[in-house]
Amino acid sequence: MDFGPQQIGRWLISAGVIIALLGALIMILGRVGLFKLPGDLEFGSKNWRIYFPIASCILISIILTLVLWLISYFRR
Repeated sequence: MDFGPQQIGRWLISAGVIIALLGALIMILGRVGLFKLPGDLEFGSKNWRIYFPIASCILISIILTLVLWLISYFRR
C-alpha cells in the first residue's frame, strides 16, 4: 500500500472531522447536563478546582457498551 501525501492528507482531514464531531457532542452533552450528575465529584476553592466525573464516565461506558454490542450483534 502506497502511503503518500494524498493518503496522509485524507487521514488528517478525517481525524480533524472526527475530533470536531466529538467536541460538538461533548458541548451538547454538557448543556444537557451530562457532566453535572449527582455522582460527579467537584472540589476546589476560589482559585482552583478538581473535577471527577465518576457518574458521567459510568453512564458513557454503559451507553458505548450497548452501542458496540448492538453493532457486533447485527454484524453476525
